[in-house]
Amino acid sequence: MSIFDLSMPLALVVKFDQLVEVLVTTIIFVVIGLVVFAIAFFALDKLTPFSIRKEIEEDHNTALAIVIGSLILGIALIVSAAISG
Repeated sequence: MSIFDLSMPLALVVKFDQLVEVLVTTIIFVVIGLVVFAIAFFALDKLTPFSIRKEIEEDHNTALAIVIGSLILGIALIVSAAISG
């Protein structure tokens, strides 16, 4: 069976009568994920003894930017795993 076979049912299609429920659930999970992500980022910002924004923008600290980016990705993975179950 080819991936271009149009008779194959699509697994990601939502029936129209379930669309509102799926959209509301998705929006709720997005809001919860963004709130948890924002709390984690602000906690990280407050726990560091220096200004992250100043170090990255003014001092061009690339190593710190890589570490902060890695922490952001780690937090995002944890939040997405918690939401998906």
